[in-house]
Formats: sequence, C-alpha cells, structure tokens
Amino acid sequence: MPAVTSSQSAFAALRFGRLAAMGTVAGLILVAGVWASWGTAQHVMLGKGREQGTMIVRTCSDGRCSGPYTPVSAGSRARARVTIDQSVAVKKGRTYTVTVKPGSDDVVRSGPAGLLYSWVPLAGALLLASVVVAGGLRLTRAAWAMAGTGVALLTVTFLLL
Repeated sequence: MPAVTSSQSAFAALRFGRLAAMGTVAGLILVAGVWASWGTAQHVMLGKGREQGTMIVRTCSDGRCSGPYTPVSAGSRARARVTIDQSVAVKKGRTYTVTVKPGSDDVVRSGPAGLLYSWVPLAGALLLASVVVAGGLRLTRAAWAMAGTGVALLTVTFLLL
C-alpha cells in the first residue's frame, strides 16, 4: 500500500475545509430565512388563544396601513384602529382576516394567504442556499430540490395574494 503523499493530504484538508465552510454558509442562510419568517408566522400558525378578526384598510402611509378591527374570536375586542405592514399583500379599501399580535394594536394577515406570505423569507433563503449547495457542496440534486421548493412556495404565495 503506497504512502499518502503530502499533496494528497493537503487536497483532502482543503476539500474538507470547503465542505465545512459551504455547509456552514448554507445552514446560516436557511436559519436566517426561518428566523425572518417566524416573526410573522408564529402569530398565524399558533393562532389559538390569540385575538382574530377582520380589518378594513382605510389609510396607508410610511409603510404602514391602518383601519378598524372587528373581532371574530371569543375574548377579542373591537378596536377603532389597528396597523399592518404595507406590502403587495395589503391594498387600501380591502378587508383582510388578521391576527392581533399580543400586547399591541399590530396585526398580521391570517388564513392560507397570510401563512404562505409569512414564509416568503424562507423561500428566498431556499433559493439563495441552493446556489451555495450546488456550487460549494456540489450536491446538485439537493440544490434542485431546495430551489424547486423555494420557487413553488413563491409561486403559490403569488397566486393566493
């Protein structure tokens, strides 16, 4: 059995370093996507016991929209004014089902459209991480699966909004 040369061991060390670095980068991108999504998704997914109702968007300015809130769930109270982030998913004059963030007058969209919209940052992270997985880790099948999942999530969200 031939002895391992120093160039072979150096190549193995560099390969391991590349895999470790790219795996870490891909993992951090995915964790950041989940973290960014969870801030809104938790209110939609864990809606039991939270105030739920509808909001009519009356005014929008400075990236925020506001309007009256009508409760639907037991224990929820009507509010003259609640606010929601202005985005492509919120238009003036429309009524949306919403969940109130605990301890505030801020709301997030609920229902299927709100749930999918809250996970859009994860979809973007999946697309970005797929490039790292394909190029840095050379796992093309996994990268295609990640990219396909991200594109599917973005497409379904776009169609529902």
